[in-house]
Amino acid sequence: MKLDTADLILMDALQSDCKQTHKQLALKTELSVTAVHERIKKLERNGVIRQYVALIDPKRIDLDFMVFCHVKLVQHAKASLALFEADIMELPEVVECFHVSGSYDYLLKVMVQDMNHFRSFLVNKLTSLKSISSTESSFVINQVQNTTKLMP
Repeated sequence: MKLDTADLILMDALQSDCKQTHKQLALKTELSVTAVHERIKKLERNGVIRQYVALIDPKRIDLDFMVFCHVKLVQHAKASLALFEADIMELPEVVECFHVSGSYDYLLKVMVQDMNHFRSFLVNKLTSLKSISSTESSFVINQVQNTTKLMP
């Protein structure tokens, strides 16, 4: 889909605050309210805008201990990958999971309360999965950049 300046302005504005009214967005884009509505609908229909969400502050819900776990699987067969991915989807502590290249097979972003919570997650949930050969964890010291904003 070809995006013009007005589309980019709308995307930027909606990513900053998706609760803005079409009137507020029209003022930013210098388009009519109807044109803004139609453009947003087009962005949604074409899958540019996938969904609208509320971003929760992890500190406010006591889940601000972030860990990145590298996971190596026992086997790399399609069935093993599918089983691991299905198992991971059942773990609420895992907020992101990526199948990656390199020494490990997957990279997990895990959000927990503290080190004790992570240890419990690791021992009782993650390493109990039969498809896992080994794991390596990195604890976040400081978050330098974290954004959900994407712009072409």
